[in-house]
Amino acid sequence: MNGNYLIPANSKKSEMILGMFTPVDLILFLCGVGLTFILIMAVHTNSFVGIILLLLPALIASFLVFPVPNYHNVLQLIINIYTFYFVRQRIYKWKGWCYKDGGSNK
Repeated sequence: MNGNYLIPANSKKSEMILGMFTPVDLILFLCGVGLTFILIMAVHTNSFVGIILLLLPALIASFLVFPVPNYHNVLQLIINIYTFYFVRQRIYKWKGWCYKDGGSNK
């Protein structure tokens, strides 16, 4: 291989918990589930809408840590979209094929 090292495609999975989650993902998920548990214990409701509202923190946290192809999870996808559209982009000026080191090639 001419001294080159090829990194396997799944090398990042070994750094994650259960091969899917980073510590931030688990903290986010556990906070959502914990808040839902506290709300269920504190608020007593019999209506369907009330139950959905009580379950909303766990549902949102689960949605954010859900794996997505080509990205780590939905949270990372949202962060990438936000960064692409709203964070100031670097401006690359294209000088053409013959522009090198501040001058043109002859």
